[in-house]
Amino acid sequence: MFKGAQLNKSVTMTAASLVAGVASLALAAPAMAAGVAAGSLIENTATATYTAAAGTQTIDSNTVTLKVDEILDVATVSQESGPVAASTTAALRFRVTNTGNGPESFVLTANPAVSGNAFDATVTGLAIDTNGNGVFDAGVDTALTNGATSAVLAADGPLDVLVLVTIPANAAPNATSRVELIATATTGTGPAGTLFAGAGVGLGDAVVGASTARATAQAVLTVDKAVVTLNKSATVADPFGGTRPVPNAVITYRIVADVTGTGSVSGLAVTDAIPTGTAFLPGSLTLEGTGLTDAADSDAGQGGASGIAVQLGTLAAGAQRTVTFQVRIN
Repeated sequence: MFKGAQLNKSVTMTAASLVAGVASLALAAPAMAAGVAAGSLIENTATATYTAAAGTQTIDSNTVTLKVDEILDVATVSQESGPVAASTTAALRFRVTNTGNGPESFVLTANPAVSGNAFDATVTGLAIDTNGNGVFDAGVDTALTNGATSAVLAADGPLDVLVLVTIPANAAPNATSRVELIATATTGTGPAGTLFAGAGVGLGDAVVGASTARATAQAVLTVDKAVVTLNKSATVADPFGGTRPVPNAVITYRIVADVTGTGSVSGLAVTDAIPTGTAFLPGSLTLEGTGLTDAADSDAGQGGASGIAVQLGTLAAGAQRTVTFQVRIN
């Protein structure tokens, strides 16, 4: 009985020491995405020490070896801090990270048709942001088609992905649209715990982790576009003090240019032809109520028998300019 008690105590103390050692190692180890690397061997041998007639004896148990399965996990995040303003094209920044414990490649798919969008952008392709500057550099960054498979990422390996999109010409200023990037493990996806036998590192098994081996993130586009609208009106003053369009009546045309949306427009010019049956009244051309000379000179406008032209230049969204001129009915 004494010997048996000593043996049990010795074995118990050895196991307790082993647990304490493992705990100490766990505290000291850096945090990894999914723990021990896939394919690693976890080996354990028990030892017993006892005293018999021949003296103190030490024996080992058989060694139990387990191969760590591969966990299939992935994380996808948008690297945009807010909506990306663009007028025609944009490169939306995402990061895909292999949060599993083994090497894995991922299918990368961009979806611009997210429910609730005011408009849907067109995905023209994907790119790996090789130099990490957040801009697509042709010839430097690796271009991919939408739905392509990434290179194999090591455990904890990140991948910076650009989703390249164009904005439809009819998208309204300030309209918003979401574009999502989906990353799926090439080995397989499914509910957490789904097993892919023999598909892991070193022909071990692969097990789907908490992410379901599929992760999605969204970035937001907003249309940065200025739109110009023109509204033209006319008032008539006839020779009799009335407002009838009769010969010798004077027509005052008023043209209002409004810039709406976001951003600005440049090189804005307003032109108008003198209507048939009328004659331009010299000196009648104005911009914002200030008279302009008829000649092509240093001011913004010119007018004559064929028509008027006024250069408004660069205007930001929210700006409005009014041009007036007069003609006499022949």
